[in-house]
Amino acid sequence: MIENFDTLLFDLDGTLTDSTEGIVKCIEYALTKMGYEMPEDTNKFLGPPLYQSFAEFCGMNEEQVNEAVRIFRERYSTVGLFENRVYDGIPEMLDRLKKGGKRIMVATSKPEVYAVRIFEKFGLAQYFEIVGGANINGTRNYKHEVIEYVLAKADITDRSRVLMIGDRKQDADGAHKTGLKCMGILWGFGSIEELTEAGADYIADTPQQVTDLLLGKD
Repeated sequence: MIENFDTLLFDLDGTLTDSTEGIVKCIEYALTKMGYEMPEDTNKFLGPPLYQSFAEFCGMNEEQVNEAVRIFRERYSTVGLFENRVYDGIPEMLDRLKKGGKRIMVATSKPEVYAVRIFEKFGLAQYFEIVGGANINGTRNYKHEVIEYVLAKADITDRSRVLMIGDRKQDADGAHKTGLKCMGILWGFGSIEELTEAGADYIADTPQQVTDLLLGKD
């Protein structure tokens, strides 16, 4: 059991919901419209900020990246964000953690306006004190920037009692860059190898194990 964390920051995509279908379909929509081939490995788009992904994985310049993001959002803002599902065990995990006295917040590189709509649609909004995400204009895009934003909004000064929980190396990197520890989870998009290499401080296999580690077993 891990006893010293009273505030938990959750990633969204690949941690609370499986957003694969919506993201991949919107990536394909944007790339097809711009005349790009769809990369074989679409998993690499799941997690990093879109601006970074289009530049790094498709070789786009800044102008092309901005256009790709604009086209992606044409579809995502109306259809793609709801091509999504809550992972099994997530509502139960959040309910247990909240009843166990934990402050629960979200730190996602997804635009905040979309994250809020997703939580409202899937009935998760009730669990979160703060939902922090990227700005729609592409600023506050990286995980460490979102974490700093959430910590400031929550007026948190003691970072030793805050834990970041996520599925990709960006979550571990962002946590460590802001002085937090990170719990990597294995039901999302990342692998045990990725999370271990990124230096995740703890690893959990299931939502049930997250609550057992943070609250003790029932």
